[in-house]
Amino acid sequence: MFKKKTGRIVLFSNLVILFWVTAAKAYVGLCCAHCGGNMPLNIFGGGIPEPKEFRFKVSHMIMEMGPLRDGTDDILSTTLIGAPNGSRFVAVPRSMSMDMTMVGAAYSFTDDFALMVMGSYIQNTMPMEIRPQNGTNFDMTSDGIGDVTVLGKYRVYKDDNLVPTKQVSMVFGLSLPSGAIDRHFTNNTVAGQNGTILPYKMQLGSGTVDPIIGFTYQGSRDPWWWGVNTQLEAHVYENEQGYHRGQEWRYDLYAMRQVSDKWVLHTQLNGWWEGKYSREPYNQRVLNNGHAANGHFTSPLFDPNNYGGHKVAISAGAQFQPIPLHILEATFTYPIHQDLNGPQLRDNWMLRLSWYAEVPTKKSRRYKGFSAPKELGF
Repeated sequence: MFKKKTGRIVLFSNLVILFWVTAAKAYVGLCCAHCGGNMPLNIFGGGIPEPKEFRFKVSHMIMEMGPLRDGTDDILSTTLIGAPNGSRFVAVPRSMSMDMTMVGAAYSFTDDFALMVMGSYIQNTMPMEIRPQNGTNFDMTSDGIGDVTVLGKYRVYKDDNLVPTKQVSMVFGLSLPSGAIDRHFTNNTVAGQNGTILPYKMQLGSGTVDPIIGFTYQGSRDPWWWGVNTQLEAHVYENEQGYHRGQEWRYDLYAMRQVSDKWVLHTQLNGWWEGKYSREPYNQRVLNNGHAANGHFTSPLFDPNNYGGHKVAISAGAQFQPIPLHILEATFTYPIHQDLNGPQLRDNWMLRLSWYAEVPTKKSRRYKGFSAPKELGF
């Protein structure tokens, strides 16, 4: 597992270097004061770059989960193993690893409006504890393309157009159902389970078109930047399996300080609330997947009530600008509060590596060879 993760990070690094070498030679530019300063790259939909410019972002996230938790109390997986009776299960998760590579692109049409699109590739691995009478322990896996998100961001208020110190932006868009919701077991050691549907946590998308709306406040005073970000992702109708995910609400508070010409440090408070899933998928309700002969769930992963809750985490990270218009960032996230609708796996830690680049077009104020905008006074 460690070798696989190391290989993905090396591939991510090589892609960054390749694009860096090819793109950096063509452009020069000012620091993006128009954005009101930086935002942490892990915050959803951050920043509006200069008009008539593209921006690209590639991120790789490694997330570890476990052990099980119900409410605010941790649970040993071995205490839930037994004959299925509603509180005991044939199969119980011990932990989970998620690797996600995210690619995004954006274009700013005006000083106030940008359009963004983001996609991802997900790899999930979940070691399972199995009742000895029924099988042996194994790793449940799934991988593939996740949902695609299309967003618009509109700046509704700023105290200055070119170099704002206070601004408010609105984010709105859709999450599109490109991720699979019908992945099945392939290596289950319990008799008769291969070919049945994997539980919710191992599916790759929501299966529905989900509206997204959010608001961001940004403030700055040299050498500090700060802000508040909120976002609601609504799941309002049932997918092809006859269920929908719980509603999701996120909030982020961040503070950043530029400590040198090329380095910025940041810290964050990240919150997330999710409701329970609406009901079981068709394959469980009708085909009896995920149920024992007596009707009880074979694993807590199949119960739609064992999802959602409230999580709060702190993050710390650093941004480095190797050349103009390019940023490298590393952010580490650690949970400080989790009140979960369990039993379900709690978050353990998350590491995210990101590369971000701005690419001016010939119509941009920052394109090489064009004079500085009049607002700058030179």
